[in-house]
Amino acid sequence: MPILGLPESFKSTGPVHFDIERVIRPNILSLHPYRCARDDYKEGILLDANENALGHSISSPADASEINATLELNLHRYPDPSHDPIKERIAALRSITGVDHVFLGVGSDEVIDLLMRVCVAPEREKILITPPTYGMYAVCAQVNDVGIVKVPLELSGAKGEGGTAGRFSVRLNEIKKAVDADPSIKLIFLCSPGNPTGTLIPLSSIREILDYPGFKGIVIVDEAYIDFAGADASAVSLVKEYANLCVMQTVSKSFGLAAIRLGIAIAQPPLIQILSNTKAPYNISTPTAHLALSALSPSAVDAMQSKINTLIASRTKMLQSLSALADLGLGPSVGGNDANFIVVPVLSRDGTKPDNVRSQKVYKSLAEENGVVVRFRGNEPGCEGCLRITVGSEEENEVVIRKLTEVLQQL
Repeated sequence: MPILGLPESFKSTGPVHFDIERVIRPNILSLHPYRCARDDYKEGILLDANENALGHSISSPADASEINATLELNLHRYPDPSHDPIKERIAALRSITGVDHVFLGVGSDEVIDLLMRVCVAPEREKILITPPTYGMYAVCAQVNDVGIVKVPLELSGAKGEGGTAGRFSVRLNEIKKAVDADPSIKLIFLCSPGNPTGTLIPLSSIREILDYPGFKGIVIVDEAYIDFAGADASAVSLVKEYANLCVMQTVSKSFGLAAIRLGIAIAQPPLIQILSNTKAPYNISTPTAHLALSALSPSAVDAMQSKINTLIASRTKMLQSLSALADLGLGPSVGGNDANFIVVPVLSRDGTKPDNVRSQKVYKSLAEENGVVVRFRGNEPGCEGCLRITVGSEEENEVVIRKLTEVLQQL
């Protein structure tokens, strides 16, 4: 079996008795890695990765002094293995009881990997996912050699308000049927707001799964985009009631700190302690910790919230601008629009249905000829013909609307 990413003509050099393909586990050899937003294009107006286009919020003199202190740190020493000051600020921000409810990982991806490693037995047990959803759940499952049960979201119908019903809502009865049929399912991954759907899952739906006696495992709610969904949207409010709940968050999106790779798990102390017992000894670097501490200061959080409000207002304006392109073959947005991105289908020439071929042409033309990078999502279930466009700065949004108009006119 060829190693994905290596040219077939590549030949290893000696010794003759060694064959790496006999050493690597079969599930790793067959692995298709997660495809990052920057795999295709790295330059231009980058509205493809759902970053915070307005940047981080570490700007006040008090915050700057904390950053400057980083230069005076004892970088020859290993970092704090627990980082309780960061956890204290997260606990205060999210109204959590204490630091024993918070775990820090190298991005949410480390949390996903750890949860699978501590909960799901390789080759014997499984996770459940709800496509279309974040691709790393499936990649991490294959790396850990655990099975995947797929219960797609509702893929038809109109979108519901706030994810309450309709397209991309969670099919609760189908999830219950799946766990009843397969007791080896240990984890259920729910993305809220969804990626790529942008749809918020109502807390009532999450409660229904948590309360279902047929499921004996843990429900993981991935809330990378939760700060764009409005007040009282987070499942963190349920943690005090449910020991079978783990909520993941991140500083990558609303905090504008994707580069420092800091993910957060919030759960009751027993699960947090298990994750802490299992992680690498010094998983969070000292520079990352100091930047995160600065970003979680009261003044920085206020600035972050102001930027969120700006992006939400820009999201509304952008939706209006995109809807004006209907005559050029752009369909109405799909999903709940509860995150910092918008998903819109490019339609066939006669305007009757989503068209992946035409959408790919728009995607490539925007990036290669117009310097605007969005993301093609047409291969995801229920997303045929769709482009995902991150809400950018006011200037970036104006450019993407203008360039998208020009490209659609040319087609």
